[in-house]
This record gives sequence, C-alpha cells and structure tokens, in this order.
Amino acid sequence: MVRYPIYKGLQKPLFYRGFRGKFIVWGIGSLVFGLVSGGLIGFLSSIYLGGFFTVVNASAGMFYTFHKQKGGLYSRTRFRGIMIHPIPFSKAYAGLSAN
Repeated sequence: MVRYPIYKGLQKPLFYRGFRGKFIVWGIGSLVFGLVSGGLIGFLSSIYLGGFFTVVNASAGMFYTFHKQKGGLYSRTRFRGIMIHPIPFSKAYAGLSAN
C-alpha cells in the first residue's frame, strides 16, 4: 500500500503586520481610501489640507480596523444571557394532545 502525504494547510489565519485574515484587506482599503480622499481634497483646495486629510483618514481607518479585529475574525453577536425559545405548536394542536 502506497501512502501519500496530505497537506492540511497552516491551520492559522494569514497574519501581516498586526492584521489577521480579512482585516489585511480592510487595512489596505483604509490606506487607499485615505490616499484617494486626501488627493482629491488636495487637488480641489490646498495640498497641505489634502496631506492633513490623508493622514487623518488613513489613521482613522487603521484605528477602526484594529478595533474591529479585537472582536474576532467573524462578525457574530455574543449574547451571554439565557435564551428561551417559544414552542412552535398551535393551540389547536395542544388541545388535541391533552385529550
């Protein structure tokens, strides 16, 4: 019997400069958004104002990305209370079962 090795992957999320998984794309997107918006503002008004907005928008996007990353890779609600699910039976069905 011939055995072949099976590659199971790294079993870890992709990690680059403090960003994990999908947040790498979020970080790149915030940098691109900062550059484009700052370039447009610099073109329309002043190059100094455009540079300021580039730094502010890119920094705010990076801060938001780091903040969202602390919640985990997946967006799910973390309700820690007691959940009570209603019984889906109708009253007519409940009346038949009591007989």
